[in-house]
Amino acid sequence: MSAAHNKSESVDQALDALDGGGEPTREVLRDAVRALLAELARTVPGRSVEVRIPPFGAIQCVEGPRHTRGTPPNVVETDPMTWLLVATGRLSWGDAVDSGRIRASGIRTDLTPYLPVHQG
Repeated sequence: MSAAHNKSESVDQALDALDGGGEPTREVLRDAVRALLAELARTVPGRSVEVRIPPFGAIQCVEGPRHTRGTPPNVVETDPMTWLLVATGRLSWGDAVDSGRIRASGIRTDLTPYLPVHQG
């Protein structure tokens, strides 16, 4: 089984844990977050928005002006569980932003057109 397949499988495992009334293990959540970030970077290439999911990962995506130094002008940051829910369509981008679960600063940070990246 390839590493990419294992990572995709981790998203399903994380969602299965939630559906069963529990929470995914840290390792499963980590792998799921990284797989979902990688899929976003693959489907929305670019370097104008930085998506941060501490402590598991960060990517740059979305076409536009490239950021190279200092704090990026377009930053999205959230916790791993919120990213899992938003990236799989179980929580809407708008609801997550409105509730403060996602912090998005900059004019290019609305990721609504690119989500979900995984149907779960």
